[in-house]
Amino acid sequence: MVCLLFFACNPQEQKEKETQETKAKMDQAPFDWGNANVYFLLTDRFNNGNPANDLQFDRKPDGAILRNFMGGDLKGITQKIESGYFNDLGVNAIWFTPPVEQIHGHTDEGTGKTYAYHGYWARDWTALDPNFGTVEDLKELVEVAHQNGIRILMDAVLNHTGPVTPIDSQWPDGWVRVDPTCTFEDIESTVECTLVDNLPDIYTGKDEPVALPAFLVEKWKDEGRYEQEIKELDAFFERTGYPRAPRFYIIKWLTDWVREMGIDGFRVDTAKHTQASVWKELKAEALKALAEWKKNNPDKKLDDLPFFMTGEVYNYSLHVGQEFDMGNNEKVNFFNNGFESLINFGLKTDAEKNYEAIFSTYDSILNTSLQGYSVLNYLSSHDDSSPFDRERQRVFEAGTKLLLCPGSSQIYYGDETARALSADSANGDANLRTFMNWADLESATVKNGYEVKNVLSHWQKLGTFRKYHLAVGLGRHTMLQEEPYIFKREYAKDGVEDNVLVVLDLDQTSDNIMMDVFGVFNDGDKVKDYYSGKTYTINNGKITLQPRGGIVLLGKVKMAEAS
Repeated sequence: MVCLLFFACNPQEQKEKETQETKAKMDQAPFDWGNANVYFLLTDRFNNGNPANDLQFDRKPDGAILRNFMGGDLKGITQKIESGYFNDLGVNAIWFTPPVEQIHGHTDEGTGKTYAYHGYWARDWTALDPNFGTVEDLKELVEVAHQNGIRILMDAVLNHTGPVTPIDSQWPDGWVRVDPTCTFEDIESTVECTLVDNLPDIYTGKDEPVALPAFLVEKWKDEGRYEQEIKELDAFFERTGYPRAPRFYIIKWLTDWVREMGIDGFRVDTAKHTQASVWKELKAEALKALAEWKKNNPDKKLDDLPFFMTGEVYNYSLHVGQEFDMGNNEKVNFFNNGFESLINFGLKTDAEKNYEAIFSTYDSILNTSLQGYSVLNYLSSHDDSSPFDRERQRVFEAGTKLLLCPGSSQIYYGDETARALSADSANGDANLRTFMNWADLESATVKNGYEVKNVLSHWQKLGTFRKYHLAVGLGRHTMLQEEPYIFKREYAKDGVEDNVLVVLDLDQTSDNIMMDVFGVFNDGDKVKDYYSGKTYTINNGKITLQPRGGIVLLGKVKMAEAS
């Protein structure tokens, strides 16, 4: 910042002005959850913003390989938002693993000690785990994200508590079951059971009132907030009329974060392992919570969109449409129970097909059996032991197929930097959770014959194209030419129109290529190639390109980019 000597210079006012200008610019980028570019990260494995909080509750660095807390935290995420990392990648939503307080101890079952670094072993839904940061850290993260045009998806776990350890009490019998273990043969053996041994399952189907766990009451009293928590619980149950059953306590605790922070949506964990109607109940309270926050914070809200939910129904694929077979031909429609979207486990397999086979099929399904809904596509994740391109040999192809696929996209942290999905001597899912490879971007690191910086650049171009053009994920797909492969996407809804033209596998031997735009754009239109960064004007229905990388991503220049 430069301050002229004859003017008073207030750094805080300047920062606020810059923030407002950034927000105004980002607001011009169109957004729809059906076209979202979601970045999914494990909070503990992404970026360490505060080394002072690395080990809390007397936790030790004595876990098995990749099963310790490694230092990533909420401040680390905020730092990367402020640095522009996510904006450069075209990300407009961030999903991070649950930040609530985890069990304090560890399990030790065959693979060595495992701590709750991943966030899925809750002990207290009303508090944040100090390994991840403070309430103030989370509030700052959400505010900074919104200032940068980025929505926040909080990972919501309602199905189970954390394991029992020598220092972590089991929740009372009225709250959880500890047997039988699920066999996944039908609805009952998927819902009325525990996922694995020593992962107590919440009685989500019971309406019988239960008292608070004694250990939680003692904890709140020690922290000096017992009276306040009880007051809020009494008010919640009086307002809603819900019985004091386990699921409604947790629904209250989860939606409190929405009401306080303005969190935009939930990614729901283990969605098929509770009664589907539970998610409709969660959604109803979350809708109220976000609407209340937006009413109270008109200057901080990004838009007037309602609360959003996408769900992890393990092994769901968009190919089955709306009804998911739970076994024994017993089907559940999760879209009718609070979800606008489900995570699509099918793309990691479909990605072995050619572009047109993927794109045309997804376009057809999303506009017929899934009309009005969407899917969150991914190629790798934190618990999928069979990701596409596990050895990171096809990183450019992976980015192209994921980010140009109809539906919304989920980048798993490090997909864009070829982060390793395995580690020497690590066991199970831990292999998928190596620390983010920032060092590879600080030098000319070469992996499998490519420079990591070039991989990131490829993903950035595709992600930015998606962010600025609703037609990428939501437009109707039409192939225009087989070789080189050319397609268009056309979007028109509620007075908003957007068309894009994409060329893949283009011959790079010529400096200038004359190409027909197939009527997608009109003469005189200014269009941008998001891959080369060049801007062109359409003349006589054609365009003379200077391609880079064999890919052309054409769309009209948006006001937000020109400002």
